[in-house]
Amino acid sequence: MTAVQRIYLDYNATALLRPEVADEVVRALALPGNASSVHAEGRAARACIERAREQVAALVGARAKNVIFTSGGTEASNTVLSPSFHRLGEVGATRLLIGATEHPCGLNGHRFSADSVATLPVDHSGVVDLDRLREHLGEERVLVSVQLANNETGVLQPVAEIARLVQDHGGLVHSDAVQAVGKIPVDVAALGVDALTLSAHKIGGPKGVGALILASDQLEVADRLIRGGGQEKGHRAGTENVAAIAGFGLAAELARAELNQEAARLEALRDEAQALIRRVAPDAVIIAGEAQRLPNTLAFAIPGLKAETALIAFDLEGIALSSGSACSSGKVRRSHVLDAMGVDPQLAEGVLRVSLGWKTTKEDVIRLAEACERVVNTLYKRRASAA
Repeated sequence: MTAVQRIYLDYNATALLRPEVADEVVRALALPGNASSVHAEGRAARACIERAREQVAALVGARAKNVIFTSGGTEASNTVLSPSFHRLGEVGATRLLIGATEHPCGLNGHRFSADSVATLPVDHSGVVDLDRLREHLGEERVLVSVQLANNETGVLQPVAEIARLVQDHGGLVHSDAVQAVGKIPVDVAALGVDALTLSAHKIGGPKGVGALILASDQLEVADRLIRGGGQEKGHRAGTENVAAIAGFGLAAELARAELNQEAARLEALRDEAQALIRRVAPDAVIIAGEAQRLPNTLAFAIPGLKAETALIAFDLEGIALSSGSACSSGKVRRSHVLDAMGVDPQLAEGVLRVSLGWKTTKEDVIRLAEACERVVNTLYKRRASAA
């Protein structure tokens, strides 16, 4: 019996590693030197890192010298969401304003005291309430943290507008661009933010490497998260993961080269998947369907279908999806994102997320729809027998 070819549609969790990147990682693993050493082997490792720094910087319109490599997006956000993040010659923020739908690395990983944090609510589409933001501005020096794109719903935030508002009041702005980069154009200067955070494994790079991007060399985090040696120009101690960084650099270069064409291709596939799902399940609810979203992301719910049950059913069909809920220790929990958006709790328990990527094809989308039809028919049969 021939095994069913599996289909991977969970790129927002982690993208499939690109073959070219895997080859680059293996090549860099063979470099023997420590990048801090002055001999030829050390200089070769250093050159590999600096090339990757330029590649990552180019992806977001930054200067290479302002790219700080970390172990991932979580460490990058933990680092910058600190009262010690400041412009040179100025004091840091005394208050953190953070979006209600942010990733847990921001909501739970910042370094502000609980009484100096305010959560910015979102509307039913998941977009930050700018009027509530304005209410907080001018009281004291603030650091505002808002995702460029949400990992569960794909909803895009008006980060450029937020940055203008905040900086007019002397504040600082950080944006978690982990989900957005490589899927939509991202430019530090155009956004007007002071810091961006990225992760390699969302763009076909290796897991375990990310970056904190500063808008200029006039910004710093005085209280280093990881202290020790002077690596990363003193911003982040520890011997660099040369192979992972090299893979990150190549993944960034490939993402930049293909960005416009790939975004259009994925949006067309996303819209087709959405139409096919609605055809087989007319009562399907598209989460934030009226909002601006990432071109690769579709979050939906079919009333009466629980996410936990559906994920198993799709997995048995050979399709890897994700839930709109946060998963921890193998358990599906209520999503704080959907709660903040005011999604009905019963509906929220059934939200599924389809996220497409570089290897996704039209045939994959058709198979998703066919599997969805079988799952839905089973649900309708159960309803009929229970009636």
